[in-house]
Amino acid sequence: MNDWTTQKQTAQTWFEKLRDDICAEFTAIEREAGSDAAFEYTPWDRTNHDGAEGGGGVRGLIKGKVFEKAGVNVSTVHGSFSPEFAKSINGAEEDPRFFATGISLVAHMANPHVPAVHMNTRFLVTTKAWFGGGADLNPPIPYAEDTADFHARMKTACDPHDVADYDRYKKWADDYFYIPHRECHRGVGGIFYDHLECDDESGFDANFAFTQDVGRGFLDIFPQIVRRRMGLAHNDAEKMQQLIWRGRYAEFNLVYDRGTTFGLKTGGNVDAILMSLPPEVVWE
Repeated sequence: MNDWTTQKQTAQTWFEKLRDDICAEFTAIEREAGSDAAFEYTPWDRTNHDGAEGGGGVRGLIKGKVFEKAGVNVSTVHGSFSPEFAKSINGAEEDPRFFATGISLVAHMANPHVPAVHMNTRFLVTTKAWFGGGADLNPPIPYAEDTADFHARMKTACDPHDVADYDRYKKWADDYFYIPHRECHRGVGGIFYDHLECDDESGFDANFAFTQDVGRGFLDIFPQIVRRRMGLAHNDAEKMQQLIWRGRYAEFNLVYDRGTTFGLKTGGNVDAILMSLPPEVVWE
């Protein structure tokens, strides 16, 4: 069985570079808005459930004039799943050992006209190896232009790759980012994919190339949308609309999100896992 040593390092290096590029772009937007806000980076270490060292990561957080709260995290963890949790993970039921590396991003914006956003891509290895991830737009005040542009860019990321199916991944996002108890979607969607399995090194290369294009696509389109909307005036009613909508976002992440569950079940950094929660919320 391939231990994927080279591929693990290749994926980790890419996720860290993508983190650096995204943080640089978000910081540039803050400078354009006249803010001196900067990312604060907090390293963390993970202990496996049996007490052994289990990797860790770096939590990046910025609180500024445009990005009210944005977290860009990279984690690279390893060890073994608890016997009960292993049953729910692809390829881990017979052998609970695992490796996971990835980037996770959530941005909550100060101006309600600017959409919040989520992006995550990851590479996991158990007895199987696969990529997963995606990106989705979450506007409190939707604009058809923003939605169309975001989806078009995600489609452009998918189209060159035989391993990717935009229509399937769009529907997957629509189905996944749905809040059953509210009977509504978390936002206007995007793409979501998981268990994009690597049967051999050429499979890794193909799936990794697609995953890289998802990251590049996000880095291309989201800053464009932010710059388009961040200077718009807003009133108290629009701000309240944003705060109420954020409650739906928090409900999804705490009740249904698999990434939240994975992080908590594998002893991840709680602050990094829950950085997805908005800084201010109203329930009515």
